[in-house]
Amino acid sequence: HCLLNPVFVMDPSYERRLHSPKKKKGAVVARKRPQEYFDRAIPAAPPSQVKETYSLLPDPPEQAQQENSRRTSPINENTGSRLLYHQVLQNELFDTGYRAELDWSPAVSSSLRHSPRQPVGARVSPAGQVSPARLFAYKARERERASSPISISPLASSTHKLLSIPKKMQRLIPKLPYKILEAPQIVDDFYLNLIDWSSESMLCVGLGSSVYLWNSSTSGVTQLCDADPDFTVTSLKWMGRGTHLAVGYDSGLVRLFDVHKEVMVREFAGHTARVGTMAWSKSPQWLLSTGSRDHSILQRDVRTGKDSVSKFSGHRQEVCGLQWGHDPTHSLASGGNDNRLLIWDQRFGSTPANDLNRNHSVPRHVSQPLHTFTSHCAAVKALAWSPHERNLLASGGGTADMRIRFWNTQTGTELYSLDTGSQVCNLHWSKNINEIVSTHGYSLNQVVVWSYPSMKQVTQLTGHSTRVLYLAVSPDGQTIVTGAGDETLRFWNVFPELAKKKMTPSAPSRSSSSSRKIAVTTLR
Repeated sequence: HCLLNPVFVMDPSYERRLHSPKKKKGAVVARKRPQEYFDRAIPAAPPSQVKETYSLLPDPPEQAQQENSRRTSPINENTGSRLLYHQVLQNELFDTGYRAELDWSPAVSSSLRHSPRQPVGARVSPAGQVSPARLFAYKARERERASSPISISPLASSTHKLLSIPKKMQRLIPKLPYKILEAPQIVDDFYLNLIDWSSESMLCVGLGSSVYLWNSSTSGVTQLCDADPDFTVTSLKWMGRGTHLAVGYDSGLVRLFDVHKEVMVREFAGHTARVGTMAWSKSPQWLLSTGSRDHSILQRDVRTGKDSVSKFSGHRQEVCGLQWGHDPTHSLASGGNDNRLLIWDQRFGSTPANDLNRNHSVPRHVSQPLHTFTSHCAAVKALAWSPHERNLLASGGGTADMRIRFWNTQTGTELYSLDTGSQVCNLHWSKNINEIVSTHGYSLNQVVVWSYPSMKQVTQLTGHSTRVLYLAVSPDGQTIVTGAGDETLRFWNVFPELAKKKMTPSAPSRSSSSSRKIAVTTLR
């Protein structure tokens, strides 16, 4: 059987030679080189592409940054450290040669993070000019090391200079109030103005039909007046020198009190509805303006017994905000529940000084304002003139508007607007520094300090459980007091001391802000 079916076995080496192609004479066969493995190479990238190269999260868009700024303050103790690390990293990895003069402010740090892209290998001169470099170079440029011959630091000398820059000290604003006063029965009404701080450090508060005075030097509380229970205090305003206090009532009456003698010296009629806002002229100081729910503004000369010397009629609803200008002093801003902001010129509406002694039975009437602004979409109560720039006015809108707008009252143009995300109840411009503080209602109930003109949040203060409807500032300009419908007055140390001027003895001490203890007393 085996002979009939023979099995042939081929030698394996012979089989390989049999199937392999025949080699031509003189042909050279290429050999495979062993595969070499290298570590991954990081391509060179300009300094502006650090985030893309290292897969870092991109910066949020501008709208998201505005949303985040409403909830958190951009200034904190880690801002300078992050910026320093960012600059050292770029300097060491890409030899950017950043100059040593750096500003640690948030505005500058943001501009550095979003600086325009530079060419690869470009160097930045101390003057900020970019010098071009070859894109393709076969030899790496030698980096400048520490100037000391005995230095063992691996960092470049420019990095050493960067690290040796003294950091600018940032102002720390306490997040807690240093004092809380209980104010029972304070009215929760957006259109009223029930607190004010005099130049003699006396804080007045309207509670129901009574007016109370709190002395910031002695912390003593006295009752100035107690009107008929049917009368309710709706507005308060101190005279410039701090000796007389004007009190407005829901009946339309306005009374003038001598605080030192604790007596009423004048009573003015003329309004047919409540007087919700008042303002004293800077020059002359004896001119008082009152705004009412009857849509009118009356100018009163407190030296005479007449009810008014002139009348401004331009609003279609209640007048809820009045503010006289700093420079020029003849401009009066008025805001109303008709969403309108009007600018009046005292020279066109006031009775001349030589006519004040005459018996005018009818006051001078003015119905045409100097400017009319209608950009707001809600009631305009918050008004503040800048003490640092002529003809600069800030205004805030109510719940349907939520914006702070800035105006040039000389040209009658809107300069800028900012969406705050909540109802703007009050505005005040600091005289010590170019910052503005705003208090808010629905729905965040916060106090915010803004830096002008960048309008970056310096800090955000919270503590009131309801709308922060009332605001007053101490005579030294460092402390603010806020009032709300939660029946509390809270004192905050916000602004710095005025440069090259010592704090007056009557001003509250700033050392109290460093303590975590909060003094709570009752106003009555």
